[in-house]
Amino acid sequence: MLRPSSPTIQEFRVRAVRVPMTEPHQTASGTVAESPLVLLDVITDAGITGHSMVFTYTPAALKPTAELIRNCEALVKGEPLAPAELEQRLVKRFRLLGTQGLVGIALAAIDMALWDALARMHGLPLVSLLGGTAKPLRAYGAVGYDGVQGCARVAERWASRGFTGIKAKIGYPNVQEDVAVIRTMRKVTGPDMSIMVDYNQSLSPTEAVARMCVLDDEGLTWVEEPTLAHDYEGHALVARAARTPIQCGENWWGTLDMHHALQAQASDYVMPDVMKIGGVTGWLRAAALAQAHNVQVSSHLWPELSARLLCCTPTAHWLEYSDWWNAIVAEPLRIEGGMALVDDTAGSGVAWNEDAVRRYAV
Repeated sequence: MLRPSSPTIQEFRVRAVRVPMTEPHQTASGTVAESPLVLLDVITDAGITGHSMVFTYTPAALKPTAELIRNCEALVKGEPLAPAELEQRLVKRFRLLGTQGLVGIALAAIDMALWDALARMHGLPLVSLLGGTAKPLRAYGAVGYDGVQGCARVAERWASRGFTGIKAKIGYPNVQEDVAVIRTMRKVTGPDMSIMVDYNQSLSPTEAVARMCVLDDEGLTWVEEPTLAHDYEGHALVARAARTPIQCGENWWGTLDMHHALQAQASDYVMPDVMKIGGVTGWLRAAALAQAHNVQVSSHLWPELSARLLCCTPTAHWLEYSDWWNAIVAEPLRIEGGMALVDDTAGSGVAWNEDAVRRYAV
């Protein structure tokens, strides 16, 4: 018996938006005041549309990224809706140029939208399509580089919503200021709060080791990216010297970066970013690699999609929750009692609040 053919890809709809932050997010590396996002709709001949969005970090990269994604339409137009197969073809097509940076962002946008369309085609939540089961996930809230009083205020706000984890940006001029922030957050949230901190790559390996000698006494859940993201030897040096777990991964481009980091024993935990790791297809490979190394996996940004992927990740750890993009998402991820709850809506959880998209369009 002949099986019905898969829908084919007909068109890309690409839009650029700049979504203002409710509160500017301070880090040791600079301030994030808005989110420059590219929204992609992949339209099929069956009338099914898949959605994705990517974050360009700086407005300077917003329109070039949107244009690059538009240019990729010709590479997949008329092809069957087969995300894993198309991922391989596109990677091969860009091998000489490389698949990091803006190219990596564009390919991830396509991959995420294709998986969303495939799940919608089958009328399934992405979790079910991937063979997983929806389950509540521990989520932590973000605290910026806001000084002692500012960090305490935000930490207390997360605790009042039932969150059991918070992560603060640190990297102050001296470690005593880092400790003051940590202890004040602990005081206002209580002894059971899991506290993580993020240096945003701001230290040299030697300075990181020196600071870890002090932070090891603070009962932290992890210390994130103390030195440059791709300095695997430097991170391994810090990880060997520290008792507190080291966390890395949000700036790894693809699973080869993750492989190199794990081989170097550069990180005790991993937290891939679904955009930088290669979309849904890249995440699945990263989850398998982490399982093979018995390493716990947390997420970076993309709460709606990341929650669904963590439900399919054998060594799932923490979901990073942020509401930066809630304004343009039709149904933001639901949080109750500090737990992320994945619903049974078909697709990846990404769809648009069109009124807000029009408001923030550029």
